[in-house]
This record gives sequence, C-alpha cells and structure tokens, in this order.
Amino acid sequence: MPAAATTTNEVYLTGTGLYTPPHSISNEELVESFNHYVELHNAAHADAIASGDMPALQPSSAEFIEKASGIKARYVINKDGILDPERMTPRIAERTNEEPSVMCEMAVTASRDALAAAGITASDLDAVICAASNMQRAYPAMAVEIQAALSAPGFAFDMNVACSSATFGLQQARDAIRSGSAKHVLVVNPEICTGHLNFRDRDSHFIFGDVCTAMVLSDAPTTPNSFRVLDSRLQTMFSNNIRNNFGFLNRADESGVGEPDKLFVQEGRKVFKEVCPAVATQISDQLDALTIATDSLKRLWLHQANLNMNVLIAKRVLGRDAQAEEAPVILDEYANTSSAGSVIAFHKYHDDFEPGDLGVLCSFGAGYSIGSVVLERC
Repeated sequence: MPAAATTTNEVYLTGTGLYTPPHSISNEELVESFNHYVELHNAAHADAIASGDMPALQPSSAEFIEKASGIKARYVINKDGILDPERMTPRIAERTNEEPSVMCEMAVTASRDALAAAGITASDLDAVICAASNMQRAYPAMAVEIQAALSAPGFAFDMNVACSSATFGLQQARDAIRSGSAKHVLVVNPEICTGHLNFRDRDSHFIFGDVCTAMVLSDAPTTPNSFRVLDSRLQTMFSNNIRNNFGFLNRADESGVGEPDKLFVQEGRKVFKEVCPAVATQISDQLDALTIATDSLKRLWLHQANLNMNVLIAKRVLGRDAQAEEAPVILDEYANTSSAGSVIAFHKYHDDFEPGDLGVLCSFGAGYSIGSVVLERC
C-alpha cells in the first residue's frame, strides 16, 4: 500500500449529526416474530419436510443473537411490517415526486445537527456527498435532493462503498478541500438497512438497523471541539462473501433464477477470518507511517458490525485487550447500521477528548472495503 500523501492543506472534522428512528425492536420481539414465521412455514410444508424434500426451518433465540453479534436491539424506520410474520419487511409508503424522499428527510435532520455542531450554516457548504450502502433510487442523485432541501450551494453527488461509504466519503471530502475546490463539505450517510435485509433468514435476520449520520469537513477548525484529520487511508479487495444482487438488471432476466428480491447475504465465518487481520494491519501500518505509537491512541471508533470482530481488531492493534472506553460499542443498541456505525460511535464518544488526543475512525465491509481515518483533537 502506498505511503500517505503529505500536504500543507489541513482538513478538520468540525461537526457530526445523528438521526435515530423513533422505533426500536428488541431481540426478544424479533425472535418472537421470526419463530412464528418458522412455525407457519414448517406447517405449510409439512409433507415436503417429512419426505426429506425440504429441510425444516430452525427457530432463533435472543441468546443466540447476542452471543453471535453483541446486538441487543435495533432502531427501524417501520416496526410493525418487520414484526408481521406474514410480511417481515418494513412498510414504507412510496411518495410522490413532489414530496421529500425518506432518505432525504433522514439526511436533513442529521445534517442540520452536524452543521449546528460545526458552527456553520448550509449556505457555507460547497459540496454535499451522500454516501450509503443503498440509495433509494438511481437518479436524481440523493445528494442533490438533500442539497436542495438544505438550500446549500455548490455541487453534490452520491457514492456507495457499502459499509465503508462514510470513511470513503470523508476522504473524498478531504481531497476536495485539499485541492481547493471546497472549503466546507457535508458527508451524509442515510442507511435504511432493514429495506435490504431478509428477515426470514435465521443467520442474518437480526443484523441491521436504520439510522442516518452526517459529518462536516472544513479547511479550518470552526469550533473548539474540531478534530484535525491527520491521515485517511482506503483499501479495497474484491470478495463475494458479502453481497447484495438487487439492481435494475434483475427485471431483464425472466428465468426466475434465485430469489425475486436479491437481498443481503454473507459468509460470516469467512468474513471474520479475512477482514479482521486486514483491518488491524491497515491501522497498524497507517500509525507506523505517521510514527504514532499505539499507546498514544485514546480511542478506536470501529465499524459496528459484530462485537467479536471489534474485540479482535482492537486487540491486534493495541497489542492487548481494549478497555471499554477505548473501543466503544453502540451496536448493542443500534445493531449494524452499515456505513453509519463508526460515525455513531464517534458522535457519542468524543466529548472527553483534550487537545492533542488521538483516535482512529475505521470502517470495513463488503468489497472488501476498509477505510481508516486518524483524528487529533484541536
């Protein structure tokens, strides 16, 4: 991997915002619905199961979910549709083209909080980047709609690097500021993960939640609570172990191969085995290039996908087990929120930083994609 570029143009993370949906689903609620579906399915296919033509579905449990992931609950845009065992997908009504989209509404709320935290207004922005794992539509770009809703000038565009979209978007914002094409950039991450989750799959029905985060990047510290972006580093490696095949070409194949809705699937054990060492190595190499000792780090704001992954990555980076405050966990409350997870962790756990304190914001996910950002409190 090439060494980090050097420049005299400094960039700062000056504010973050968070939109949390009003509804939460506990593991117990989710399991009750899932197990009811299992009973209905097995009863409807009793003959095929008895003859061996079809395997019986197995029930889930709250204990299994927490042990496998560390997740205890998740926030969702819609609750009753997910918990309906005859539906098991959120109810999100389609809106007219004249109404703001759901993702835009989420993004505007988080963005206004981020702008307020940064001490600037939307009129100060030069660019808006909407970075998320799935966009509500292909075009017009979600970012342009968000820009219009905020009455922000400049330009806007969408980007998707799955769970690493926020850190990849942060580097695009940093590059724009360093090149002189922008002074203030808004990076917003609306994630409606429940829309692409198969709630009938025992291995993954508990993984995701919905949320939206926002970050403001600036060419100067705008508040005393700003963070200097010392370095950002990105890496991608192609893998099919996390995949979502939903797309506009699905309708072009009438053969009916596979599921009608091609949703999130993963090979969890392979992901764990391959991603954890790659993430730890990237962070360690990045710190070495910056001559930053690991014992100088105050915090790791890691991607919130799986508690066991975070425990292992933190241990490899620090050379010891991390204390709870060194690698804070939010996935117990929020579950996996794709690109937004590490930003939620930062948003909730950075106020105790003093000038000069260091931390690493890191994401990892489908691609594989890894993004790590070294931050220093101003």
